[in-house]
Amino acid sequence: MGHPQARQIAIDGPAGAGKSTVARRLADKLGYLYIDTGAMYRASTWLALQNNIELTDGDAIAALASASKIQLKPADASSDGKIRVFVNDQEITREIRTNRMSDLVATVAALGQVRTILVDKQRELAREGECVIDGRDIGTVVVPDAGLKIFMTASAEERARRRQIELAAQGENPDFADLLKAINERDYLDMNRAVSPLTKAVDAVEIITDDMSIDEVVQTLENLAQETFQTPA
Repeated sequence: MGHPQARQIAIDGPAGAGKSTVARRLADKLGYLYIDTGAMYRASTWLALQNNIELTDGDAIAALASASKIQLKPADASSDGKIRVFVNDQEITREIRTNRMSDLVATVAALGQVRTILVDKQRELAREGECVIDGRDIGTVVVPDAGLKIFMTASAEERARRRQIELAAQGENPDFADLLKAINERDYLDMNRAVSPLTKAVDAVEIITDDMSIDEVVQTLENLAQETFQTPA
């Protein structure tokens, strides 16, 4: 441990585990770059919809994502604490956070051609230095030599409950049973897809967040990061 290039924190886990909220806060506390890979898949889904491309057409979506400038900028007051997302200089932060987009993104994220393009973009960002990067294949595929790998999870019920609260804050009012079903379906797709399925890296630290507040999770990870990166090699 102790290589500067490995000063990357990879956070993987299923949909709705709170990865992006925790990753963003952790990056802020450590002064690291935060890379939200889910936002990149959502941006690619948005691009496909804008261009009337079938969400199963991997070649077309990959070509579009490759030719587009997908930018992630730090959250601010306008974005409800979510990372700001731009495609070709147009902000789409709100458009990609709807319940409909959450339902559609799994199809696009399962496409091998799209993953190849976005993993390249993610690695490029991660090479810039110290970062916290979250997703479903970060510790296993995107940055397998990350110095600290976390697998963050919670029960499907707890994740559906959190999602309901988040959507209510955006003015949406989905049914709990529908959300739970969607999360279970998403887990199934993520774990069983042919390309980069969601799996826990062998050397990842598992954190189950059901009975933890966001602050407690962030503090736990901050402690782990300090132990990991301040130990003399």
